[in-house]
Amino acid sequence: MRIGIVGYGNIGRGVESAVNKAPDMKLVGVFTRRDPATVSTLSGAPVFAYDQLKAMKQDIDVLVICGGSATDLPWMTPELAGSFNVIDSFDTHAKIPEHFANVNAAAFASGKVAIISCGWDPGYFSLARILSDAALPDGDSYTFWGRGVSQGHSDAIRRIDGVLDARQYTVPIPAAVEKVRNNEHPTFTARDMHLRECYVVAAEGADKAEIEKAIKTMPNYFDEYDTTVTFVTQEELDKNHSGLPHGGSVIRSGRTGNDMEFDNTIEFTLDLDSNPYFTGSILTAAARAAFRLNEEGQCGAKTLFDVPPAYLSQHTREELLAHML
Repeated sequence: MRIGIVGYGNIGRGVESAVNKAPDMKLVGVFTRRDPATVSTLSGAPVFAYDQLKAMKQDIDVLVICGGSATDLPWMTPELAGSFNVIDSFDTHAKIPEHFANVNAAAFASGKVAIISCGWDPGYFSLARILSDAALPDGDSYTFWGRGVSQGHSDAIRRIDGVLDARQYTVPIPAAVEKVRNNEHPTFTARDMHLRECYVVAAEGADKAEIEKAIKTMPNYFDEYDTTVTFVTQEELDKNHSGLPHGGSVIRSGRTGNDMEFDNTIEFTLDLDSNPYFTGSILTAAARAAFRLNEEGQCGAKTLFDVPPAYLSQHTREELLAHML
């Protein structure tokens, strides 16, 4: 399978690594809106201008789009689905139905397959939610994220006047997790489930009190959570907070039996040293599935809900039956 990568940030590098380790894939190249001469890939893969994509349509089986959900993927995925099988990691949950519809129209028109929202949430966590809900229809599902770096929240802090750099950690509250695991079926607010920890580098002379206030009162990011703000030097941030770990758990607790007398808990947990490299691995597996689906004649937008698990795997059906069933 001939794979192209669109965009070369953290996730693009994660896809590059995963593709180069896949025995059934070949990386054709990276496509960027930057000057290709300024982009150097970790594996030495060639770099092309974004505008060269359509001229190379016959050389690529699947494009993995590694842009941002806020401004890139809403237009980029439908545009490229008009010519290629595509994968993206669109993660703005509230806008997924709208994005799906836009991509679906383009992919149906071109006869291509587009698998959207292929990260770990949405993505693998979505699968955990649907499987556990199917097995325990009489129950409640809870999703806890972290402890890990939220790249979107960190970026929101960096946009505040007087902030030079920042990292934000999302932290589950242990007591909340335990209530769920104990089958107490609690009702939570956002504040009950997670804390926000912010490490901020302020410009010299910046009003730190105003920066802290701006963070803690920021709508849609911090105002609904208990948030701590710690000011550090750039050296401290680089030394102690340079990684991008993340993870979390999807937990469903439910009851079975004629009189609902049996308690049950299903838990799916991720512990990631590198959020973007793991996301890149999922996107790469989805690229394999998109290729296989399109080879069968399928087209249109899909999610991981629509993909047979075997299509994600590099192993043969015989290997899967012998070792994983």
